[in-house]
Amino acid sequence: SVATHREGLATVVALLRENRLLDDPAELAAVGHRVVHGGESFREPTLLDEGVIAAIRDKIPLAPLHNPANLAGIEVARGLFPDTPQVAVFDTAFHQTMPAAAYRYALPEYLYRDHRVRRSGFHGTSHAYVSRRAAELLGRPAEDCNLITLHLGNGASAAAVRGGRCVETSMGLTPLEGLVMGTRCGDIDPATHFYLADNLGLDNAALDELFNRKSGLTGLCGANDMREIHRRADSGDARAQLAIDVFCHRLKKYLGAYYATLGRLDAVVFTGGIGENDARVRAQTCANLEALGLRLDADANAADDATERFVSAPDSPVAILVIPTDEELEIARQALQAVRPT
Repeated sequence: SVATHREGLATVVALLRENRLLDDPAELAAVGHRVVHGGESFREPTLLDEGVIAAIRDKIPLAPLHNPANLAGIEVARGLFPDTPQVAVFDTAFHQTMPAAAYRYALPEYLYRDHRVRRSGFHGTSHAYVSRRAAELLGRPAEDCNLITLHLGNGASAAAVRGGRCVETSMGLTPLEGLVMGTRCGDIDPATHFYLADNLGLDNAALDELFNRKSGLTGLCGANDMREIHRRADSGDARAQLAIDVFCHRLKKYLGAYYATLGRLDAVVFTGGIGENDARVRAQTCANLEALGLRLDADANAADDATERFVSAPDSPVAILVIPTDEELEIARQALQAVRPT
């Protein structure tokens, strides 16, 4: 039982010392912090100072569940390692290469100019990691690869990556937009808010709770663990089957849209808890996309294998890859890059 960030990090340090992985905190090159929302202010991993911390605090309204916890971790780590460089690695940074046509909403100009209401995207460290690994597995420079990366877990997002740079992603101003998720609804008609407020008397807090915590797979069938949903569907639960169908239908829509955005596609990458482990979701998502060059190898896809691998047929014009994400390694890599740029 770990009650606070300070207790948790102190326990980590004690375990590192106990196992002789860290004799002296001075050995640390940097401490890397995942920070969910950096907005337009941050496009790269950034050394933390008071100004950066204030900017992270300013983004709390856009990530109220995440940025406060990220700040708590930063405060504790700075206290435990006062002489070690601290680096913020932002979930939103990878998506800052999107063109304005992709990140702007069709809203009045002042909302963007004065309040930065725009699409930001999330899961950036995961998309960055798997897109780089995909290029390496394809044996090609990242600059020559067009990819669609699908991070599928309790939170889920898609990204279109052209030449190592994100040009489109599914999450928006907040992590609520886009794909169907464990408890988040993803894309819905914005007027749904008004309808529910007018007819059910729901206020902003109730709507936030509904869309972020009681919707998605949970809203459709009462469960957010895809393994449990498959078990229920196999036993004849129609709501569970519907949840799977809605999840995969939304994925297929984004996959097709991002193919059109890229114009040429070299690989589709599945990652995250569902993307890495759920062969049935991969199969249903890729079904009937042979005309787009996606041909799944049924045996390779069904294999019980936790490693990086191709699951596309040998003659598939577009590779289909499963790459276990490693956001911790990506944060470490980017933190080191920030303190040792060369």
